[in-house]
Amino acid sequence: MAEQRAEELHQEDTASNRNITFSFGNDNVQDAGSVTPDVHSEAGSTEPNFSTATTTDAQHENLSETMDPTSTSGTAERHISIQQSLADLKNLIDIEGAGKKTCPLCPEEKFKPNYSHKLRRHLQHLHWKVSIDFEGYRMCICHLACRRMKTNLNGEQVPVRIGAHYHCIVCSATIARRTDMISHITRHLNKGDTEASFTGASSGQLSSTEVMKEVDTDVHVFPNHTTPQKTDSFFNPKMKPNRQLIFCTLAVLAQERKPLECLDAFGATGIMGLQWAKHLGDAVRVTINDINEGSVKMIGENCHLNRMKVVMNRKEEEEDEDEVEENEDTLGIIEVTQMDANVLMHLRAFDFIHLDPFGTAINYFDAAFRNVRNLGIVSVTSTDISTLYCKALNVTMRHYGCNIVRTEYYKEVAARMVIASMARAAARCNKGIEVLLAVALEHFVLVVVRVLRGPSQADESLKKIRRLIHCQWCEERVFYKKCHMLEESAYQQLPCDCHGSMPGKTAVELGPLWSGSLFNTGFLRRMLFEAVQHGIEDIHPLLKNLTCESECTTLKHHSIFGPMSHSSQEESGVVIKTLASHKSGVEDTSSASYSGQEKRKGSEVPGNAAKRQKGDIPSEHPPFYYSIHRHSIRGMNIPKINKFLPYLTQAGFRVGRTHFDPTGIRTDATLAQLKAILMKYSMPTHTDSQPGIHSHASAEPISEPVQDSTPKPLEIDQPAEEVKPESG
Repeated sequence: MAEQRAEELHQEDTASNRNITFSFGNDNVQDAGSVTPDVHSEAGSTEPNFSTATTTDAQHENLSETMDPTSTSGTAERHISIQQSLADLKNLIDIEGAGKKTCPLCPEEKFKPNYSHKLRRHLQHLHWKVSIDFEGYRMCICHLACRRMKTNLNGEQVPVRIGAHYHCIVCSATIARRTDMISHITRHLNKGDTEASFTGASSGQLSSTEVMKEVDTDVHVFPNHTTPQKTDSFFNPKMKPNRQLIFCTLAVLAQERKPLECLDAFGATGIMGLQWAKHLGDAVRVTINDINEGSVKMIGENCHLNRMKVVMNRKEEEEDEDEVEENEDTLGIIEVTQMDANVLMHLRAFDFIHLDPFGTAINYFDAAFRNVRNLGIVSVTSTDISTLYCKALNVTMRHYGCNIVRTEYYKEVAARMVIASMARAAARCNKGIEVLLAVALEHFVLVVVRVLRGPSQADESLKKIRRLIHCQWCEERVFYKKCHMLEESAYQQLPCDCHGSMPGKTAVELGPLWSGSLFNTGFLRRMLFEAVQHGIEDIHPLLKNLTCESECTTLKHHSIFGPMSHSSQEESGVVIKTLASHKSGVEDTSSASYSGQEKRKGSEVPGNAAKRQKGDIPSEHPPFYYSIHRHSIRGMNIPKINKFLPYLTQAGFRVGRTHFDPTGIRTDATLAQLKAILMKYSMPTHTDSQPGIHSHASAEPISEPVQDSTPKPLEIDQPAEEVKPESG
């Protein structure tokens, strides 16, 4: 009976140019269509049932059976070519019976009825061998007329050329090539779509998620959550230092005024906003935004996972404040929005805005500075590393309007380039900026600035945007002087003499870049204090290094909590009370301390309070740094960095390490002075080296300190004939 039934069904498959009906559970669709096999998984039934299928133009993506949206069970029947084992594939027909039998996955034109031993070999080598595995099921290759219909020139529906194809177990699409099918299944995995999502599983899409934990905050993420363009729950564990730095920044701002209106413009999983609301409590009012509908749903699930109440607008939040107090299970309220970040920042004002889009954030600067409140903070995380790190110079010019080349200090150039773009965007809104923090690591560039309202502040910020002169021979660099007059030769501003000793043009003009300081020492110390208070120990070393770099000093001669214990910190011309001064009740009456509530009413900072006193202006750290390995001398063993730093200090220069480069030294010495001191304390590699080099290098042992700590220009600035040949 099974053999006769298969022959009848295959004869029906070969019929063409007729109208047929395909059953979707309880729905019937009548149209010209193509033949689609079906298997009804009834108890005790192993016989295949082939029914003809039709699709409309709007349903061409689903080329075979799809889930019935009106079905009460919420499950879809899998295609006959999807089986769990080879035995299940053979059980589709009575392969052990006598007589010739047809293949359930091939038409008679391709495989004529044959005996059992040939049919068994055909199923194993043609269908099962090239199948695709997916969660215990095998998607075998199918040769039936399952492909969609197409319209010819006469307007008639004709079947597409019959060929081998696969049926997707998730969305029931038919794909011809095996490699394309593997890519198709991989995209389902990246989005978290599995078979359970289409078979009415109780857990839904979250059945394929995993829970990630960071700083006592749990979030659901989909598989392959580290691929931003292929998942709705992008979560990168390598960005943990970035999230911790931003949290410490917000914690410092929360000590100045509260409550704060905070915005995470690109939420993804919402972990950053959840950390803010969970650890800072009533001091912040968090808004998490994302334009992706799937991400918004995931943010809502993560809020419930962390016992946070989700509201969709501010009115609901105000109405539910009393309910949250009565409900002990809810820790707080988070507002979740789904709109374009530019639209949201134009509609509402915030005290703290964090921008972390995929790629460049240049398109959101204008909207961010448009409504940010006075003395508020804007933090930007740029992940367009190829653009910032000189790998796509044409894109750099389009996005940032800067001309850059690959240098030894390219990471600091990237940070200064982002700050310059932010300063120009703030100036268009009659606002200035003060840089609090700039970090450039392997995967991102983080810039945190404080916004200062007023056209005078905007003018002061724009004055710090200059162009840079970079020597391509020795990599010496210097910013243009503060002068609008055209100079006869820009080479005269460079400390090196490469232009006079080398043929042709030796220098290039970079920028425009930010020429001011990259750090605020007082703010970094308060960030370190908040990190200690909240138990974030992973970020302590980085914050200590940034604090030392801001003062251009070494960690051994630096006291982290020294200045905080007896004085208040001054930032942006406004005295901000520290913990010690708050406890003692001492306030500085010479400058005013302004709260966030006054700023929201539109009150402006008085001019005498907004201006810094000359004696209170801290000395800025030297711009850029030198890589000691890049400027090492051929044939000489240079001292270790930690041993070399005291030599520069004894020579009268400011010196410190930098986080931009582990081999970098930030100092106010010129490159020629640095090379002279490096030559003086380097040892020859071989004992049979040139006598001149040996006597010059061994003039003083490395372990011996310098006798006279007074800078001696005659000893440091050696003649060029002695230094340059050895530098290679």
